[in-house]
Amino acid sequence: MNIFNDMLSVILTKQLDACTLRQQVIANNIANFNTPGYKKSEVSFQQQLKKVLENSHIKQNNNLTELTPEIIQVKDTAMRVDDNNVDIDQEMVNLATNTLLYRLATRVKSDKDNTLSYVIKGGS
Repeated sequence: MNIFNDMLSVILTKQLDACTLRQQVIANNIANFNTPGYKKSEVSFQQQLKKVLENSHIKQNNNLTELTPEIIQVKDTAMRVDDNNVDIDQEMVNLATNTLLYRLATRVKSDKDNTLSYVIKGGS
């Protein structure tokens, strides 16, 4: 058993990667709010993670390590006459949600690492 590469550590690392990518995608959507014809993008990760975890009767992290967030362009909607589909209010909500999720993942990862450090040092 590798205590530095356990299932929780892999999930947290992948979640942080997804949050970082989502931050970039949201920033790009906001920057193109007034670009005629621009179609927003989203990051697909949570559904993929859910599928892997539902099938996680596996004892190895193989499926988790192959999990990568994907950028998906949303083409089937329009918010305005110029075919731009960026809803600035929704993007701001997405940004706040992503920030909270990133902070949560970093907090859990930090607490896990601190606990491991505490145990390695013998409780002192």
